[in-house]
Amino acid sequence: MKELIDYIAKALVDNPDEVTVTEVEGDQTSVLELKVAKEDLGKVIGKQGRTARAMRTILNAASAKIKKRTVLEIVEE
Repeated sequence: MKELIDYIAKALVDNPDEVTVTEVEGDQTSVLELKVAKEDLGKVIGKQGRTARAMRTILNAASAKIKKRTVLEIVEE
């Protein structure tokens, strides 16, 4: 899951070197924290949060396949 979000985020931003994804795993739920450069934050969130919502939808579909809940948090630095 971490690699999936990393790949999508790097394709969206101007500074792909500054994209970091950290994963905090629990028993049934994983939390992915996405950090991007401050100027790229709008690109990852999108208009009215549409891009972020699309990333979460893809993540939910992929995590349903492995029967584990995954949550995406976009962290501001």
